[in-house]
Amino acid sequence: MASSKQSVRELLLVDDDSIFSNRIARTLESQGFSVTPVETMAHANVVVDRDAPDFAIIDIRLPDGHGLDLVARLRDRNPKARIVILTGYGSIATAVAAVKLGAFDYLEKPADAEQLYGALTRTEDEMPTPPENPMSADRVRWEHIQRIFEACDRNVSETARRLSMHRRTLQRILSKRAPR
Repeated sequence: MASSKQSVRELLLVDDDSIFSNRIARTLESQGFSVTPVETMAHANVVVDRDAPDFAIIDIRLPDGHGLDLVARLRDRNPKARIVILTGYGSIATAVAAVKLGAFDYLEKPADAEQLYGALTRTEDEMPTPPENPMSADRVRWEHIQRIFEACDRNVSETARRLSMHRRTLQRILSKRAPR
């Protein structure tokens, strides 16, 4: 029995986009993973508390919380878990925060199943390929805002104060995807 348990690669997939999740789950199941898809932090916390999986793909923005909080929780319950952060709102600041919390990789949407499979199965000494295009000026500004936001523990009011920016303007910027 123990050998069959070891051969099963349990994967927690946390993303509120059910169409995307279903597509990724089907593909990763065909690659040998047993996928548990969930759409909320609350459901993900239940799964992690019950039986912390060895693999996880976690979206940062969820309807009831921040995916980075789940990284720390999963890492506490399974220090060997291979965690990949997936987001449509990627920034250097959140990537650094994710790695500090114990994530193995950080991918921006739209990531496909092949990229996710590679991130889950890549050995620690294999490096991902660097991006081909440099960041635009808009992206550099957005990255700076994200870095300050993370430094302020995701407190919008404090971030706006430090950036000398109106709070509502900052909220609009934070709600948009990163510029290319």
